Amino acid sequence: MEREAVLAAMEGVVAEKELRKLAEKVLAGTRITPNEGLLLFEKAPIALVGMLANYVRERLHRHTTYFNRNFHIEPTNVCVFACHFCSYSRLYAHREEGWELDAQRMMDIVKSYDGQPVTEVHIVGGVHPKLDIHFFAQLLRQIKAHRPDLHIKGFTAVELDYMIRKAKMSRTEGLSYLHDAGLDSLPGGGAEIFDPEVREKICADKVDAAGWLDIHETAHSLGMHSNATMLYGHLEDYRHRISHMEQLRALQDRSRGFNTFIPLKFRNKDNDMKDVSETTLLEDIRMYAVARIYMDNFPHLKAYWPMLGRQNAQLMLSFGVNDIDGTIDDTTKIYSMAGSEEQTPSMSTEELVQLIRQVGRRPVERDTLYHIVKDYGLQAV
Repeated sequence: MEREAVLAAMEGVVAEKELRKLAEKVLAGTRITPNEGLLLFEKAPIALVGMLANYVRERLHRHTTYFNRNFHIEPTNVCVFACHFCSYSRLYAHREEGWELDAQRMMDIVKSYDGQPVTEVHIVGGVHPKLDIHFFAQLLRQIKAHRPDLHIKGFTAVELDYMIRKAKMSRTEGLSYLHDAGLDSLPGGGAEIFDPEVREKICADKVDAAGWLDIHETAHSLGMHSNATMLYGHLEDYRHRISHMEQLRALQDRSRGFNTFIPLKFRNKDNDMKDVSETTLLEDIRMYAVARIYMDNFPHLKAYWPMLGRQNAQLMLSFGVNDIDGTIDDTTKIYSMAGSEEQTPSMSTEELVQLIRQVGRRPVERDTLYHIVKDYGLQAV
C-alpha cells in the first residue's frame, strides 16, 4: 500500500489528533515510543493498525513472503522446569511419561532427509539433566559430519543456560564450544514475557529476562544469528508486551543479530493455566500488526503457522507478517499438545506456495539467514 493511499484511507478511521500524529511518524519511517506503542494497543482502530503494519511490511519486503524447508528434532520433553503454561513437558520426576531420544535415533531422523532439499534442522526440547552440553556437542558434530550444508538452529536460551551452568562454563565459553561443534544459530524460544512479576507467576524457575537477553547478545557477538519470541495472551497486559518488545529492540540496536520476531499465542489445553481464556483472532491481528510497527529494526516478522493454524497465518500476511516458517514435516509436538489448530503440523512446499499466492503475495524459499533459495514468482510449482 502506498503512503498516499494510507493517508487517504486514514480520513475515514482516524479522528484523534494523537493517533494521526502517530500514524504520520510510522509513514515517515520514524521510530515510535513505548507510549505510542501502548496507544496502538489501547485506542487505535484495528483498520488503522492494520494499514500501518501492511505499509511497513510492503515498504520493507513488497509482496515477498518467505518460507523454508526444515524439520524439527525434539530430543526430549522431560524437563527440570515446571512452566505453568506448558502442555508439552513432563517433569524429570515423572520422566516415564515422556520421551528421550538417544543420539542414534536423532541421527536416524537427520538421515531420513538424505537426498531431500531441506536447509535447516531445528533442535529444541525440554531441559533434561542427563543430556548435557557434551552430549549435544557430539550430536552437532555427527550432524555436520553427515551433512555439512545443513544449518543447525538449536537450543532455546533456557536449555543453553542450564547446560552451560551445569558444565561450569561462562556463557561465552559454552556458546563458543557449541558453535565450534556445529551450532549455527539460535531459535527464539524461552523468552515468554520479560516482566519479572508475570514471569514469577508463569515460569519462575528458569532463566530470567536478563539471562535470556545476555545469551542472545553473546551469541550475536560470536557471529551467530538468532530469533526472538514473545508469549502473549495469558496474564500479561499491553504494557508488559511493549516492555518486552522494547528490550528486544534495544538489544537489536546494539547487536543487529536478530533475524525475526515471532509472537507466540498462549494455548490453554492440558496445562496449569487452562482457566485462562485464549485471545480472539482480532486480538491476534492487533498483536502482529503492532509488533510489525514497533519492531522497526527487526527485518522480519513471522507467523508460526503450526501455532496459529494455516488460515490464520495466511491472514496475518495482510497485517505485517512476511514469513510463515517452513514445511515442519510433522516433527514438532510443542503446540499440537497445547491445543493448536494444527494437530499434525506438516505442509508440503507446494501447499506453502499456494497458501501464500492465495492472498496475492510472492512465495520465496529462503535459508535460515534469509538468503534466497528459490523465488517462485508467478511460475507453477
